[in-house]
Amino acid sequence: MAAFLKNLMRNKIMLLMVLPGAIWFLLFSYLPLVGTIVAFKQYRFSREGFWASIFNSKWVGWDNFKFLFSNDDAYVITRNTLLYNLAFIILGLVLSVAMAILLSELINKRLAKLYQTGMFLPYFLSWVIVGYFAFSFLSLDRGMLNQIIGWFGGEPIQWYSEAKYWPYILILVSLWKAIGYNSVVYLASILGIDKSLYEAAMIDGASKWQQIRNITVPLLSPIIIIMTLLAVGRIFYADFGLFYQVPRDSGTLYSVTNVIDTYVYRGLKTTGEIGMSTAAGLYQSVVGFVLVIISNYIVRRVDKDSALF
Repeated sequence: MAAFLKNLMRNKIMLLMVLPGAIWFLLFSYLPLVGTIVAFKQYRFSREGFWASIFNSKWVGWDNFKFLFSNDDAYVITRNTLLYNLAFIILGLVLSVAMAILLSELINKRLAKLYQTGMFLPYFLSWVIVGYFAFSFLSLDRGMLNQIIGWFGGEPIQWYSEAKYWPYILILVSLWKAIGYNSVVYLASILGIDKSLYEAAMIDGASKWQQIRNITVPLLSPIIIIMTLLAVGRIFYADFGLFYQVPRDSGTLYSVTNVIDTYVYRGLKTTGEIGMSTAAGLYQSVVGFVLVIISNYIVRRVDKDSALF
């Protein structure tokens, strides 16, 4: 005990620095875990308070989880969630790394900062605003795309009624919004690479592409693996704003825009069963945790130093 207190006093400054973050995680990450019991109950609000409502509600076991898998929509929402997230992970990784490399190669650093700021800005826009931007392009009567099509003698397209276009639209919008933010991590890693490696490669006659392929990308691989593992952990989560606001909740597009999060939201509006939405969140978290563990295990088998833990 004495050794523990001595060690505590020795590191008190460092512990005080992490105290706000520790309190945040305690209040918003660990304390709410008690509420996961709602996933196994038929939650009913009680005037006695929130906790009384939880513990006094009827225990229904796994019935809330059947909500996700008991109808024909289960396959569609699971397929959409997985395939979209796979596209976001793969394309987002490639384009973010490419953008970071391009920015790092710009000689004019002021211009590079201007480009970086311009790409970073969309990340801070609300999905509601992005949805209106998309509508200004895709509107049947006044949309910019339909006007361009009209100039070339084509017929206007009813974008919000044609499901076949929306996988491409949603992927494009998501990448446009996220690439600038994601590239910052890779750009910071590139700027930390020892410049003498590039100088030695130039002396040996290596071209710029050879420097990128043999120096930049290999040295970026640890951070690429870590970011990918973190993304895999959320592969069963979908960005609610992207799939609800951008398509404007059009019923004719549900076959390609309905994901787990929007399905649960609509079910909650219809039935009012909080337990069902809690069950969906718990299911997504457990599956994401398992996927991270499996992915990290595979990475450890290949390269122990690149694993997350």
